[in-house]
Amino acid sequence: MGQAFNALGINIPSLVSQFVNFGVVVLVMYLVAWPRIGRGLEERSRRIEESLAAAERVKEEARQSEADIQARLDQARQDGQALVAQAQQIAQRIQDEGRAQAGRDAEALLERARTEIRLERDGAIAQLRGEFADIAVQAASKIVRKELDPQTHRQIIEETLAEARFDSSN
Repeated sequence: MGQAFNALGINIPSLVSQFVNFGVVVLVMYLVAWPRIGRGLEERSRRIEESLAAAERVKEEARQSEADIQARLDQARQDGQALVAQAQQIAQRIQDEGRAQAGRDAEALLERARTEIRLERDGAIAQLRGEFADIAVQAASKIVRKELDPQTHRQIIEETLAEARFDSSN
């Protein structure tokens, strides 16, 4: 068998020494380097997991923020609609109050005009009575040809007018 290995160019003692060297290197690597490599790999794995967890937290926070923003927008829309409705109600109330005030003002103006008309009519009737009394005194004095004092004439005319039921509405 030694010749077969020699024919193939394999040196058995050299091959055995290489296997032993390889085993020693693997053993030294396993004892010295592997714990460090394992710790490094574990540390890297832990950092990757933390990064993924942080990314998931950030993603969840972003979803929550988006939901909060949407809720605030919805609330703002509702508040805006409520303000518009309230403004419309206030405007309607102001219009109604304005119409009511205009009606009251018109009624007061109409009542004032009626009062002024009544006062003017009463003044005109009083003036007509006075003129009628003066005319009646003049006519009576011409008829009687005797002058009475104006106070007596006026009293007689007032009595006559009262008896004739001179109505102020006529």
